[in-house]
Amino acid sequence: MQPSGLTPSAEDYLKTIYKLGLDGNPAQTSAIAERLRVAPPSVSGMLKRLAESGLVEHVPYHGVTLTRVGHRAALHVIRRHRVLETYLATKLGYDWDSVHEEAERLEHAASDELIERMVMALGNPQYHPHGAPIPTKDGTVETPECVPLTDIGVGELVELKMVSDKNPERLRFLSSLELKPGVSFKVLSRQAFQGPINIKIAGTPGREHVIGYDLARSLFCDVLGNTAG
Repeated sequence: MQPSGLTPSAEDYLKTIYKLGLDGNPAQTSAIAERLRVAPPSVSGMLKRLAESGLVEHVPYHGVTLTRVGHRAALHVIRRHRVLETYLATKLGYDWDSVHEEAERLEHAASDELIERMVMALGNPQYHPHGAPIPTKDGTVETPECVPLTDIGVGELVELKMVSDKNPERLRFLSSLELKPGVSFKVLSRQAFQGPINIKIAGTPGREHVIGYDLARSLFCDVLGNTAG
């Protein structure tokens, strides 16, 4: 059993259900199966066990939501993961495209004491290397007020706040473009029908990049203002 009293598999399910439910809708069995790369019957069996433990509420053909206890447990796992990512990148020199997979392997074994020692060594960070907020020890998490680049209009000056950490190749590509959380850029143009978006990084003359629509969906930004005209 894990420090939280849950198996690694149960922790992965809670974390996945939490992330799938961020849009306010119940997580669907098919989506959980796809994220975790397991067969739907296996998902149904685990959801039944989690429901019996009071961690989720599962209504067949409707979806699954976390209970209050399940929500807290999910944030507990996410805190461990994001603290580990931050420590690996900040203290051990890992590249930001490799910390996610390493943290996935470590999060189930790390004790609460180890995580809190890492937090102290890091100076109580609020965000992990990809920009997502780190849940607090008491089980709360900031709700980022940012929108995907695909929703940003031409002429808008934005700050990149958070990027998806699921694809290492994408992260390496973004790093080569110097696009990391904290960088500001202006949207110069965008093509219709989900076409590419042309941006210019602030403070770097000539640093223009063309971002494909699919990649732009994984870049979450804070609008700083409109500089059109």
